[in-house]
Amino acid sequence: MFERYEAYKDSGIERLGDVPVHWDVIRVKDTVMKIGNGVTPKGGSQIYTETGIPFLRSQNVYDDGLRIANVSFISKEIHNCMKGSQLKAGDILINITGASIGRTCVVPAKLGIANINQHIAFLRPKFWFNVGYISIFIKSPFTKNYIQFEQNGASKEAFNLNQIANIPLLLPKPAEQQAIVTYLDTKTAQIDRKIDLLNQKATQYGKLKQSIINETVTRGLDKTVAMNDSGIEWIGEIPAHWEIKRIKDTTYVKGRIGWQGLRNEDFLATGDYFCVTGTDLRNGAIDWTNCYFVDQNRFYQDPYIQLRINDILITKDGTIGKVAVVENLPLPATLNSGVFVTRPIKFFYLTNFIYWIYNSSQFTAYIDLTKGGSTIQHLYQNVFNRFIFTLPSLPEQTAIAAYLDEKTAKIDQIITTINIQIDKLKELRKTLINDVVTGKIKVFDENNKDKLTTDPVDYAKWKLGLDENVSIEANAS
Repeated sequence: MFERYEAYKDSGIERLGDVPVHWDVIRVKDTVMKIGNGVTPKGGSQIYTETGIPFLRSQNVYDDGLRIANVSFISKEIHNCMKGSQLKAGDILINITGASIGRTCVVPAKLGIANINQHIAFLRPKFWFNVGYISIFIKSPFTKNYIQFEQNGASKEAFNLNQIANIPLLLPKPAEQQAIVTYLDTKTAQIDRKIDLLNQKATQYGKLKQSIINETVTRGLDKTVAMNDSGIEWIGEIPAHWEIKRIKDTTYVKGRIGWQGLRNEDFLATGDYFCVTGTDLRNGAIDWTNCYFVDQNRFYQDPYIQLRINDILITKDGTIGKVAVVENLPLPATLNSGVFVTRPIKFFYLTNFIYWIYNSSQFTAYIDLTKGGSTIQHLYQNVFNRFIFTLPSLPEQTAIAAYLDEKTAKIDQIITTINIQIDKLKELRKTLINDVVTGKIKVFDENNKDKLTTDPVDYAKWKLGLDENVSIEANAS
């Protein structure tokens, strides 16, 4: 069904298998005149300047190219002292530490003079090798998996220069290398464009969802009722018969007292009592599968933060304002110090209604106002107690909650479908690159250079089980 090369041979490389018989199997070191890495300049962060020579760090190196919006700078004097890591256009950069090990890109000519820190290595290919092809091969899934395999069992997350030098590399003839580069540049750009369009669509649906929430909890479902100014700048007009209430007057709010704060040794991998942290709040619910545990003494230490069904939890540290409803309790549960537990008092409101208030602009706008430009991410209880929100009658709360449950569920399903498409396109991109650079399919015909009998994108779709009608053209909607 899909065109392959006429003959294959054993590559002799584990996890690579057979390769086209006319391709050479070499190592990265055979293609470069220099391999090096950066160093940590003396002086730490004090060496950075507002302008000067770009000083690249691992957060600047991505497979799709350099990202220098947040680049740091060093002086020319420091740059001149770091001769071993001064870059040239066409150098290939590889992140060699941390979670970003293996991210790769080429230094573009427009960057000019630059240097790198100790978390990046660079390759300077010999002038007769195709830099674009080598870079694509190094960032291919095969090489990523090779690096990961080499790192398994390592005592630290780092990839050294000798390991880089010995990365296997398949080398077709020069004309075929360029054909592969041109083809993959074109096809991956089309895929990336489609992914970008889908991301934009998901973002728009997310904005629509937020708009529906904001409008409904502030103005209600009946658009014909009389409206009054609430007198609250972050709320505006509300139905004339609605009330304005404070958390302080309507809500039970408790958090872990400072002197009862948990230490690292208090978080247990197993046990009979859950301890919910802010990272356990996901998509409006608690992810019990990743919760830590605490012992019995820690659980009973503070009865005020022992959770109940229908409690609402709100993060107050880090990413403040994340919300989750306690829909079930597989085991007794308490909180760490980064989360509030809330519940209504005197039946002022329904849990399902206040959940949408906390997810609306009423709450986020209030939080933003209380920050006052501060970069400290913390919601104090006395500040939270002053939060003012709209409060319709209980029947209206029921109707609003039901309406938002239904509307947002539909939008969430649409966003989920879009994200599935994005994931499939990302997998398609990886499969396409990998199978082209490892010779699983043919993209170049010496006898017919302008036409291919097989489209590798169709091959990748077939291999991934994608619908053959899925479009990846740049103008796809």
